[in-house]
Amino acid sequence: MKKKLLKEDREKRRQPGHLFHDAAEDRFHAQHKGKPPQAEAQINSSAYRLAFDDLDYLLADEQRPLRLLLELDKPETELKKHGIEHTVVIFGSARTQEKNPYYQQANELSALISNKSGCDSCPDLYVVTGGGPGIMEAANRGANEAGYESIGLNIVLPHEQYPNSYISPELCFRFHYFAIRKMHFLLRARAIVAFPGGFGTMDEVFEALTLVQTGKIEPMPILLFGKEYWQRLINFDVFVEEGMASPEDMEHFVFVDDVEEAWDIIRQSMVDEI
Repeated sequence: MKKKLLKEDREKRRQPGHLFHDAAEDRFHAQHKGKPPQAEAQINSSAYRLAFDDLDYLLADEQRPLRLLLELDKPETELKKHGIEHTVVIFGSARTQEKNPYYQQANELSALISNKSGCDSCPDLYVVTGGGPGIMEAANRGANEAGYESIGLNIVLPHEQYPNSYISPELCFRFHYFAIRKMHFLLRARAIVAFPGGFGTMDEVFEALTLVQTGKIEPMPILLFGKEYWQRLINFDVFVEEGMASPEDMEHFVFVDDVEEAWDIIRQSMVDEI
C-alpha cells in the first residue's frame, strides 16, 4: 500500500518529460530499505544522510542562507499556486481587545475590501495580517465572516504566537526570520493600513515609509488609521522642522478615521494604477 501511494504521489508531482526519481521517493527508500549489517556504521553515519533530510545539517549556522531562501520561496510558491497577486496589509496591535472600536473598524474594513475588490475596475485584493490576535484577528475575521480567504504571516516567538482561527488554513504561514516575513508583507502589497499599535507596528510602518521614500518600492497608499492616536504618538512635523525629512515625504502617508474613507483611497489608487 505504501509503495502504491508513493507511486501515485510521484506521478502527481512529476513534470511532463521529467524522468528523474522524485526526492520524496528516495527519502522513502532511504528510510525503509533494509540495512546490510556489514555497512551498518557507514549507513548510520550523519554524513550518509540525504542532505535535505538531515536536520542537523539544515539547522547549522552555515546553512542560514539556505533557510532564508526556503522561507522566501515556500510562501511565494503557495501564494502563486492560489493565484494571489494583490494584497492589502493590515497592521496593528496584538493587544487590541474585541470591544475596542479599532477592532471593530479593522473587522469592517477587511470585510469591505474582500467584498468590493474585484469589481469597478479594481482587481481582487486579499487581506494579509501578521496572523496573531488583536487587530490581526479582527482583519482576518472580517474577511472570513464575509466568506473570503485571507492570509496570515505568523512568526515564531519565545512566547509562542499561535495563528488566529480566522486565517484561511492553506494561507497560514509561519516564519523564523523577521526580515523574510516583512518582505512577504510588501511583495504583493497595494496598500497598507496601520491601526494603533506598539513597537512592532512602528517597525512595519516606518520600514514601508523608508522604502517608499528611498524609491526601493513604488508608492502606495499608507493609511494611518486613528488620526488622534498617531498624532499624539508622533509629531511628524518635527521631521520637517528639523530638516530630517522633506515636506514631500509627509505625502507618503495619510491619516484616516473612517472605514469607507480608507476603502475609497485604496480603491481609487488601484483604479488609477490601471
